[in-house]
Amino acid sequence: MIHIPALRLGKPYVSSDKATLVHHVTGEPVAEVSQLTSVAIGRDLYKMELAKKELSAIPVRDLFEMYKKAADYFANGTLPVGDQEQTFDDYIRCLSATTGSPMVFCRRNAAKVEYVLRNVEEVLGGLTRGLDLTVLDTGYKVQNGRMAAFYPTTNAFGAILPSNSPGVHSLWVPAIALKTPLVLKPGREEPWTPFRVLQAFLKAGIPASALNFFPTDHGGAADILRLTGRSMLFGDARTTDPYKNDHRVELHGPGFSKILIGDDYADRYEEFLDEIVECIAANGGRSCINVSAVWTPRNGQALAEAIAKRLAKVEAKPWDDPNAQLAAFANPAVAEALSGMVDEGLKTPGAEDLTEKFRGSPRLVRQGRCAWVLPTIVKVNSPDHPLANKEYLFPYASVVECPQDDMLKQIGPTLAAMVLTDNPEWIASIHACPLIERLNIGPAPTTRLTWDQPHEGNLFTHLYRQRAFQQATGRAATSV
Repeated sequence: MIHIPALRLGKPYVSSDKATLVHHVTGEPVAEVSQLTSVAIGRDLYKMELAKKELSAIPVRDLFEMYKKAADYFANGTLPVGDQEQTFDDYIRCLSATTGSPMVFCRRNAAKVEYVLRNVEEVLGGLTRGLDLTVLDTGYKVQNGRMAAFYPTTNAFGAILPSNSPGVHSLWVPAIALKTPLVLKPGREEPWTPFRVLQAFLKAGIPASALNFFPTDHGGAADILRLTGRSMLFGDARTTDPYKNDHRVELHGPGFSKILIGDDYADRYEEFLDEIVECIAANGGRSCINVSAVWTPRNGQALAEAIAKRLAKVEAKPWDDPNAQLAAFANPAVAEALSGMVDEGLKTPGAEDLTEKFRGSPRLVRQGRCAWVLPTIVKVNSPDHPLANKEYLFPYASVVECPQDDMLKQIGPTLAAMVLTDNPEWIASIHACPLIERLNIGPAPTTRLTWDQPHEGNLFTHLYRQRAFQQATGRAATSV
């Protein structure tokens, strides 16, 4: 069995306390993961100032070259996992085995991580809006005749990571290029991707002290958030809400992403069914940028039925099936609870599960140790219905009828939106709407990201602040 050690200042650490990961289909042990205590975490975090100095001494252009090497090692290399060696294919099989995510999803999401590693200069160029990145070496730079100066907000960047989708790891990957040491707490079922990225960094020459992998419990995770000056946290609302007023923590919780259809497109919905279905179902519906509601001024029933007919064809398939479109839940109780939440919502009058109607079978599928929740499209009769603004870890969306002029007053916080309209006045109103973070005008699915434009937060502005700076040439004439 594989043993995954903690990495303390880049050095493997085997603890007496270990968590066992099992195959989601067979229940057989796949790996043991060493667990760190809060005491050990606190001790290491007090050493981050030295780690920051070591990383900061490397010119940013050299770091970019190390990233390119790391991309090759991550995607093509054989890297250590404890006292064993792991190929990329081995990594994909282990990742799928413990998370329930089909191997085809795992490969697709790993490609996102590789892309960011290989193109980190381009990604940071987008995050900084074209700033000359050598400013990270000097702290200041004259660019286009103006002085730009920045200082770091922290000696270490913590990340409390999820298990639902490997693609999210692309969000913290640029931190090392921003000369900020990493402190990663992996999701319980998904230690594989962050550990492999750190091993690729080590092999590429990144200083070991800047690379920390801390599997731990909830108390240890809280210590990482408390003791690192900046961090990111993934989780549901119960996990993220306690930190919503803490500017040090970048939150990645429910997205409540949406499709908004204008009056001018409401009769043309059939032209865009491919994009609508992709927004709902890509990556098994497990991303915060998957839409969970489709708002239209009219034709709601017909639109809901058209979407439901498409998604009712999706079947539960094994983890190694190349045509799999859904992720399994390794814990069937989670799938049962999610399906039960939908059923509870359907008890309130004014909602209908159209996918179950067209499928002719229940949405919950159980097979051995696993369970799947099949895609669910619910037509609701009001934006106020309990199911109108819900988000789940499977392909789910409500279809809501609402006048175009009232949509922006009622949609609520929306991480990503695809808006179908050519109406310039409404487009102007949407651009001015503070509720939408990532905006796609036209049939550009919310699930297709451009890495130079973050959809939730900006890692550069999280890790650096701009300062006013003047440097006297010769003798200053006055002081104010």
